[in-house]
Amino acid sequence: MDFSKVFPLVVLLLIGLASECSAHECYVCSNQTGNTEKCLNTVKICQQGEDACLTEIRWGSTPYFSLGAQKQFYVSKRCAKKEICQRIRTKHMPYCTHIWYEDWTCSACCLGDRCNYYVIVSKPGKGVDVHVD
Repeated sequence: MDFSKVFPLVVLLLIGLASECSAHECYVCSNQTGNTEKCLNTVKICQQGEDACLTEIRWGSTPYFSLGAQKQFYVSKRCAKKEICQRIRTKHMPYCTHIWYEDWTCSACCLGDRCNYYVIVSKPGKGVDVHVD
């Protein structure tokens, strides 16, 4: 057995395993009516470079205007790059009002495996928390 030919393959394999071991995981779901079932049970291994978990919570009526429609929470979770996550959070800040009779959207970013299990979004500068079960 010629180790000079096998050694580079072993090194590549170990590098591949090391990068796979450091893969980041987030809970993922899209427009769910609460932080239940799919949002708590679906985990995704994030792509390379996606180092944050993004959670978006929206309060409003159905996507299509309907007179007298009930308002409810819509929860979405996904992997994201930290920079994109911060950009989305900044974009939503003016609309993160938590006023029950208005439509609003808030977002949160976190770092760490499965850090977005809970949905807790603070109103900027007011210290008000929303916890959706």
